[in-house]
Amino acid sequence: MIVHTTSPQFKRNAARALADTQLQKALGNVKQGFIDKRRKAAEKLPEFEGLRDSARDIKNHTLEHLDLYLEAYEAKVKASGGHVHFARNADDARDIILSICREAGAKTVTKGKSMIAEEIEINGHLQANGITPVETDLGEYIIQLRNELPSHIIAPAVHLNATQVEQDFRRVHKDLDPKRDLSQPVQLLTEARAVLRERFFAADVGITGANFLVAETGTSIIVTNEGNGDLTQVLPKTHIVLASIEKLVPTLEDASQILRVLARSATGQEMSVYTTFSTGPRRASDADGPENYHVVLLDNGRSAMLGSDFEEMLRCIRCGACMNHCPVYHAVGGHAYGWVYPGPMGAVLTPSLIGVDKAGHLPNATTFCGRCESVCPVRIPLPKLMRHWREREFERHLTPATFRSGLAFWGFFAKRPALYRLVTRAAMGALGFAGRHRGRFKWLPLAKGWTKYRDFPAPQGETFQARWKRERKGKAA
Repeated sequence: MIVHTTSPQFKRNAARALADTQLQKALGNVKQGFIDKRRKAAEKLPEFEGLRDSARDIKNHTLEHLDLYLEAYEAKVKASGGHVHFARNADDARDIILSICREAGAKTVTKGKSMIAEEIEINGHLQANGITPVETDLGEYIIQLRNELPSHIIAPAVHLNATQVEQDFRRVHKDLDPKRDLSQPVQLLTEARAVLRERFFAADVGITGANFLVAETGTSIIVTNEGNGDLTQVLPKTHIVLASIEKLVPTLEDASQILRVLARSATGQEMSVYTTFSTGPRRASDADGPENYHVVLLDNGRSAMLGSDFEEMLRCIRCGACMNHCPVYHAVGGHAYGWVYPGPMGAVLTPSLIGVDKAGHLPNATTFCGRCESVCPVRIPLPKLMRHWREREFERHLTPATFRSGLAFWGFFAKRPALYRLVTRAAMGALGFAGRHRGRFKWLPLAKGWTKYRDFPAPQGETFQARWKRERKGKAA
C-alpha cells in the first residue's frame, strides 16, 4: 500500500502554516463557526449528556461483537439484492472498486464526501485506469480542483477564502465567461452547481461513504447538507458504499440515537439537512435508484485495534468536534498533520493506521487541555490515547536521543524530591531574573528543541510546589 503522507514533517508543516497569513485568517472561521453553535445546540437538549453516554455504550457493544454484526449486516445486504466485499487493506479496496467500475463500463464516477475514499487514495487509482472521478460535495470538489487533501473532516475547504475559490473556478472551468461576476458566495455556488449537474447525469457509478451501517436491516446511512449524496447514489446505475468496518451499529434505533448527537456535535444543527437511508438496489416498485448495489468494507488496520489500548478510537463518528475545539488545530490547520485525518482524532488514528514511526509527531502536537475529550459525542478519551502513543514512541526509541537523555536527567532529580525542590527553586529564580525585562526567551541552552518553534516564557514568582505547600498550610490554619 502506498500512503502519500507528510506526517513525518509535521514540525516543518506547522511552521509553514503559522507563517501563512491567509490560512491564519481562515482558521478563525473554525472557532467562530463551530464552537458556539455546538454549545447552544447541546444546551437546548436536556438529555444531550445522557445521549453521549448511550452513543458510547452502543459503539462499545458493537465493537465487542463486531464479527457477529458484520455477518448479520452482510446477510441483510445480500437478502436485499446487494453485494458485500471485504477489503483487508487499501490495495484490496481499490482493486474491488475498480473491478466494479469496469463491470459497469464506467467512464465517469461521481463521489459523495468520504474520508475512507481519501484514505485509500481511490481518485488517483481510478484516473490511472482511465476513469474520471468527480467529487460532488462542494468543499471536496474545490480541493479536488486544487489537488489537495481535506483540511477538515466535515469542512474540507475551510482553509480557503472565496477569492481563491473563484481563481480555481476560472482556471478549470473552460466555458466560464471571464466577465462573469463571481465575487459573492452564492455566485460561486451557482457556478459549481451548473458544472456538477452535468456530472451527475453523466456518471455511470456513484460512490458514497457511510456514517452508519445498520446490521438489523442492511442499511447504509449518510448525512449531508447539500443533497449531493442523494444524487450520487440514486442517478447512476451502480451505487458503491465505501465504509470502514467500525461504522456498524446494531439497529435503526441505535443509529437514531447517535444521529441526535452527531449533527449537534459537528455543525450545531439539530439534524443535518439530509439524512438518507439506502437498503439495496432499486426494487420493482421504486421510482428511482441504482440497478446494482455494492458495499466495500475496509479493515486497513482497524481489526488490529480491537482489544488494544486504542480500541476506543474506533467509536469515532467523524463529527470533527475535537478539531473544532483544539488550540493546536486552530493554530496550524489540517494540512499540517500530513494525511487524511487531522486534529486530535488524527493524532490517535493516523499512527494506528500508518504507524507511529511515520506519525509520531502527531500525538506530541497537543496541549493536553482536554477540550477534545470534553466535547466528543462518544466520549473518546483522546488525551489518554495520545499518551499511549507517546509511550509507544519512547519504547521503540523513535524519540531523539537528546529527548531520552533529557528525560533521564529529569528523572534523576524527580526521584530525589529534596534535591528536585532545591534545583527548581534555584532555576526559577535565575530564569525569572534573566527574563524580567522581555518576559520570554527566544533561546535557552539545553532547550533548543523548545525554542526552535516557540518562545519560552520567563518564570514569575515561586515554584508550583512551593505555592502548593504554602496554600495548603494556609487552609490548614
